[in-house]
Amino acid sequence: MKIINKGGKRIDGKASDKEIKKKLKEEDPIIRNAEKGDIEELSPMDPPDGFDEKRALGMEYEDFHGNLKELCDEHKGAIERCNAFEKALNDFKEGGFYITREINDSFNEFFVAFDENIMPHNRKEEKGLFPILQKRMLESGEHSTGDSPHTPVDLMEDDHIKMIQLATLSFNFLGLAMRLKAKEDVAIAFDLAYNNGKELAELLRLHIFREDHTLFPLAQKLLTEEEMNQFYD
Repeated sequence: MKIINKGGKRIDGKASDKEIKKKLKEEDPIIRNAEKGDIEELSPMDPPDGFDEKRALGMEYEDFHGNLKELCDEHKGAIERCNAFEKALNDFKEGGFYITREINDSFNEFFVAFDENIMPHNRKEEKGLFPILQKRMLESGEHSTGDSPHTPVDLMEDDHIKMIQLATLSFNFLGLAMRLKAKEDVAIAFDLAYNNGKELAELLRLHIFREDHTLFPLAQKLLTEEEMNQFYD
């Protein structure tokens, strides 16, 4: 993915997700409004704190198997890219949807990193960690009840899909805005690109926190050394 800056013009117009899966319960730092399964509705006056480390499992990076540490290390690079992308989005919005060279470079770097680093990382989790962890969670009772039980792995896989959707929308709306002529249309396209990009950045950051503080500790707890070693063989 690459954004081509054609010398953007300043735009003055405005345009403006009963159980989780209840097995995430106290162990999960947040209950997401997932589309799959039945979930208790949360009061807007009492939202969950997605980054509350007090609700995360009591296990540190040093306690993890080497393959989990590798995934955590890759997360650090993703967070750096995410933070730079979000800063560029904020500057873009505050500057009246004017794409400077610095903003353009930040956008390009993020979308390239998303294609070349974040998506391969997600596929590695889906191919190596998720299948065996899903099996162990279902066997150990770490899942919702009902005819089609779900586990935290299902939520992480849903996040991976949503990330791709949001990245595609943000990227495509940026490209579309460059080809439009009417200021109002350009403003609408840029606003959609901004909103989808912001949602992507927030989702990516929360997703990584939940994996580092909930999913990976569960994997360390439930999987054997042999299973850990065979993740990516």
